[in-house]
Amino acid sequence: MPAPIPRQRAVPAAESGQAQTGPAIGGPSGDSSGGITGDSSAAASTAVPGAVSEAVSDVTEAPRPQGTADDGKADDRPADAAPSAAQAPAHGTPTGHLTLLMIEDDPGGSPVVPELVDPTGKPIRVRTARNLTEAERLLTDDVHCILLDLALPAPARAGDGTDDELAVLKHVLRLAPHHAVLALTASGDTERGAEAVRVGAQDYLFRDELDGRLLSRAIRYAVARKRSDRAERKLTESKLRAQENARLERGLLPTPLLEGSPLRFAARYRPGRSRALLGGDFYDTVRTPDGTVHAMIGDVCGHGPDEAALGVELRIAWRALTLAGLCGDQLLGTLQQVLEHERSDDEIFATLCTVDIAPDGRRAGLCLAGHPSPLLARPGRPAELLPYDNNGPALGLLPGARWPRMQVELGAEWSLMLYTDGLIEGRIGEGRRERLGQDGMVAMVRRQLAEGLRGEELLRAAVNEVRDLNGGELTDDVAVVMLDRAP
Repeated sequence: MPAPIPRQRAVPAAESGQAQTGPAIGGPSGDSSGGITGDSSAAASTAVPGAVSEAVSDVTEAPRPQGTADDGKADDRPADAAPSAAQAPAHGTPTGHLTLLMIEDDPGGSPVVPELVDPTGKPIRVRTARNLTEAERLLTDDVHCILLDLALPAPARAGDGTDDELAVLKHVLRLAPHHAVLALTASGDTERGAEAVRVGAQDYLFRDELDGRLLSRAIRYAVARKRSDRAERKLTESKLRAQENARLERGLLPTPLLEGSPLRFAARYRPGRSRALLGGDFYDTVRTPDGTVHAMIGDVCGHGPDEAALGVELRIAWRALTLAGLCGDQLLGTLQQVLEHERSDDEIFATLCTVDIAPDGRRAGLCLAGHPSPLLARPGRPAELLPYDNNGPALGLLPGARWPRMQVELGAEWSLMLYTDGLIEGRIGEGRRERLGQDGMVAMVRRQLAEGLRGEELLRAAVNEVRDLNGGELTDDVAVVMLDRAP
């Protein structure tokens, strides 16, 4: 599909002096200098940035909305056939001609000029309502701006027993929260007009100093400012949600409980989801009162938000069960029950690797539930994978499954690396047709160890190299945990 060609910013006719204006009704004949107070006029001419000014031109170039006649006026369908403000879709993207809803109790003597035009010379349609009840029926989704006479009486149901001179404006703002509103007040009543803007109107105009040129300009800028305000509010809300999600996800990442242990801990985590902090991979490490250090790493199939939530639940359950004294087959069997209860689909499963290191640090018990075996590195020996012959099934696949616990000799000095399959499933080679695999990962770590990399530095280098070999970001979540023991 061809790329769209950006439009040049249209200069409003009112600004270039080409607007068609009619004689002011209810004001001095031929007076085109009034209509907005000194403060309000300055705001209307300078408060809208370039991006918003472009939005002004955008609102006049879309097709004519349904429900209007070819002459640009509203159709004659019954008022009860039009959707109410509550039923109309959210306003914010004007289409076709601009439409103004004027709420004034004496439309015949109104100062509004009929010959209102937009920057392209198209007429601005005007609908009139004598009261708020009639206005509510006319407030359809193709209305872009409301001109409200502040002298109108407020509806009885809006009163609260106090004398609020802006009660009618507040009622309209509640009725039409997505529409631009211009407040119409008596000449010289600057204080009331400014208060109307503070309450929520986009601008205020003086009733006896109004002409078509300035009203047309005020309508266009009010619509643009309303759109700009809504866009800014949505952007702010989006940023706040992103910050809250980031804080939540950071809070869900584990804090190792290794107080009193001589072992050193390091971890790297990279979720597969774009702009996410947490994926379906999970890990944890705790030290129990008897001095045993328990480490775990797991992977829920998939890498979306649901998988991330399930991974957090399994990690928390693992920590609680471990601190309660469970380990090995009993621990994994209980975790499978948690998984089966919490998963959203019967096909969801999770792989898991658990290691419990004896208090003296020389031996460990290993349980694998469909998970890759850890990598053990010791001085004077090449790094190698721990035995995985007794690897049990992933959690959630087989009811009543068993997971044997293997005893492993570690020695006096060692580094143990636990990882998820995101580290070994990246693509390598010409055309990226092959997987790195466990053999490729072992060779890579051996070389990095020979270069003197250890702990956090080693994990960072490993994850970055796997990503580079893949030719870009990895599609799956990656979690890597390193435990080191020095004599």
